[in-house]
Amino acid sequence: MQHVSTRQHWIDTPEGALFAQSWNSDEAYNPPIILLHDSLGCVALWRDFPERLARATGRKVIAYDRLGFGRSAPYPGKLPGSFIADEARSGFRAVCEHFDVNRFVVLGHSVGGGMAVSCAAAFPGRCQGVITESAQAFVEQATCDGIREAERQFALPGQMERLHKYHGDKAYWVLRAWVDTWLSDTFSDWRLDELLQQVRCPVLVLHGDRDEYGSTRQPERIAARVSGPASVQILANCGHVPHREFADAVLEVLCTFPPLRNRDT
Repeated sequence: MQHVSTRQHWIDTPEGALFAQSWNSDEAYNPPIILLHDSLGCVALWRDFPERLARATGRKVIAYDRLGFGRSAPYPGKLPGSFIADEARSGFRAVCEHFDVNRFVVLGHSVGGGMAVSCAAAFPGRCQGVITESAQAFVEQATCDGIREAERQFALPGQMERLHKYHGDKAYWVLRAWVDTWLSDTFSDWRLDELLQQVRCPVLVLHGDRDEYGSTRQPERIAARVSGPASVQILANCGHVPHREFADAVLEVLCTFPPLRNRDT
């Protein structure tokens, strides 16, 4: 079994410090896999998936807390409506510069999937592959209904403690940034279409058939609108977090994705 070492990193940016972590396989000579977390996520909430991914692929894996999340600095104000597209030129760029990453494969979960698409569009010559997991390509009723139900659950006694555990004093901002952005009238017509059309590298689209925040129309739209080759994997009896609910199956699929299967010579 491959040995995987891990390191923590602090990355200075004009907006504040970002926290990142890397998992380094003994065979990590190929372009790394960079992970982008979901709307309530952070590095810690990936749990053991990054280490398992590094072992399975022989790649270096990098995850970071976006500004306002986890151990990174607070976000200055409200999220703009352009926050999904903006991430490529802000936090993601800073991470690539810190790790001296020239080429990469990017994997994003939920809203991180939309951000992964934006990174591929922003750096077309450097992105070798995109993996979206439970990503949204537009705002549908299921998305809004799922967010409203989650908001009701977080209003119950003790539930906000779950967010405080991972985000500290930023927990309330994290929740409101998710709920208030996605349920706002101004965001209702958001689409990923323009960015999808700019993606020419291979794309793997993962989605659970019981996803609480989006129907299978989401992965279908992503695959149909990218300009490069795309494949869709719908996981049966799976909700919004495939890498946790069916980790073995997800890793098996990832290892067959050509950009991760191919090795540099």
